Amino acid sequence: MSTGKRLVQYAWHYKKFIMTGILLLAFAVAADLMGPLIAKKIIDDHIALASDDGLDFGPVVMLLGIFISLAVVTAILRYFQYLLLQNAANRIVQKMRNDLYEHIQRLPIRYFDNLPAGKVVARLTNDTEAIRNLYVTVLSQFAINGMYITGIFIALFYLDPKMGAITLFIVPIIYVWMKLYRGFASKVNHIIRGKVSDMNAMINESINGMTIIQAFRREKQMEEEFRELNDTHYHYQNKLLKVIAATSYNLVDVIRSITFVFFIWYFGGASLSAESIVSVGMLYAFVDYLTRLFNPVTGIVNQFEQLEHSLVAGERVFRLLDREGEPVSDTKIARYRGNVRFEEVWFAYKDEEYVLKNISFEAKQGETVALVGHTGSGKSSIMNLLFRFYDPSKGTITIDGLDIEQMSRQTVRDHMGIVLQDPYLFSGTVASNISLGDERITSEQIQAALDAVGGERVLQHLPKGIDEEVVEKGSTLSSGQRQLISFARALAFDPAILILDEATSNIDTETEEIIQHAMDVLKKGRTTFIIAHRLSTIKSADRIIVLDSGEIIEQGTHEELLALGGQYAQMYQLQSGASDKLA
Repeated sequence: MSTGKRLVQYAWHYKKFIMTGILLLAFAVAADLMGPLIAKKIIDDHIALASDDGLDFGPVVMLLGIFISLAVVTAILRYFQYLLLQNAANRIVQKMRNDLYEHIQRLPIRYFDNLPAGKVVARLTNDTEAIRNLYVTVLSQFAINGMYITGIFIALFYLDPKMGAITLFIVPIIYVWMKLYRGFASKVNHIIRGKVSDMNAMINESINGMTIIQAFRREKQMEEEFRELNDTHYHYQNKLLKVIAATSYNLVDVIRSITFVFFIWYFGGASLSAESIVSVGMLYAFVDYLTRLFNPVTGIVNQFEQLEHSLVAGERVFRLLDREGEPVSDTKIARYRGNVRFEEVWFAYKDEEYVLKNISFEAKQGETVALVGHTGSGKSSIMNLLFRFYDPSKGTITIDGLDIEQMSRQTVRDHMGIVLQDPYLFSGTVASNISLGDERITSEQIQAALDAVGGERVLQHLPKGIDEEVVEKGSTLSSGQRQLISFARALAFDPAILILDEATSNIDTETEEIIQHAMDVLKKGRTTFIIAHRLSTIKSADRIIVLDSGEIIEQGTHEELLALGGQYAQMYQLQSGASDKLA
């Protein structure tokens, strides 16, 4: 389905507003275009035929009263028509933005791996704003001006069918110009919108990485890269501008001049017989209508740029909406016991470049399983699969004997908690970052979760306690404080399966000891997976799985693996030796 048809479908959700607005517009246009006919009647029937006794002011006053009344009626109708159409336009774009944001939540994590956040933001803000202009300005102007052009042609045909037919030459000119313009502008606008997205992506990336940019003195390089994007955007904007400058008002002025040539030729005698007489009122009405005709023509021609701009934006938005997503499910299941099993699991982020190869292991209820290995060995990939951020290429993953691919992603995660290496905090308060707005979690539970992970470390310097404001990403808090809030968030949801993904790597030794103590208490009855570089933090794990290049090469307890003398023992000795030297 074309972009235009899909935009019409969105508009059709609010057809009552639109149809009522168009109906009021039709009446307003009709009332407004009655003016020249009334003026013609006053001139021809009263002023031109006035007797020597003078002008009979009674009928003239009545007609002038009707003229003024129609002007007032037009103003009132246009007011309500404007409110209805603009309200409909705003509602359409409101729905589109909600649909787009909702769809983004349903897209798989894989989609965001290759698309910068700034480009997604551009679709949701810049492109939908361009579409809003389509409904608010472009279509509104097309409706109003199209209605006026239609009404004026009807009036011209009423006054003189032959001259009315002659003026129809305007229509094919406008149509041909629109086709030619769209053929050129579509390609240019695609490039312009693409460069806007690229600039948004770069700005977003620069803001997030400003510390690194300034620390490594890369400001000039970033400025040059942005300038290059901006210059390309400027170049194509100018190409479009030259086309608009060469036409637009100039095109309309040429059409106006041609029309008046036809008018003078026609009424000047080329089509009149010797007996033909053209009344002054007829001439006035024709000149008035022809003058009025070119205002809406100009209005339509000047909207071609925004029309194409909006259609390109609409195409980009619908391309995102067409990405396959999954419905968000509210289905609840009973709390897991927590028995997790991987059976011959293979996984590749791209094609058959497998990062996990034939992974098989079992974690029983209440056990703590640690995953260790060098960077790129596949530790985080295992947790991504368990959380169903991705699905296995081959093999199965079960929880309590149920294949997780047979459940919705939201249902699978309902009784899981995760703590990441770099926890993300949202704008709000400490409390809202722990509960994430879940009404089931009370203030008492929030406080209890904080206390369990050593929350006094978070709260002792915060005047408002759990009601302390948190800025985006929690940048005003220390890494230890952010991590403790992230721990409290996971524990407040009382998960059956808890995943700690490098959760202690950015925490000082004192904070780590607090968390380790809390975890020893809280992991009872809970299946816990720990991904860790610090092997000292996982010595008490029930099982340690050692990964290398996506394969399990060793597994056992800390003591068993040390006795084995394999890769784990080497890693542990290296870390212990480094610690001894530091000591």
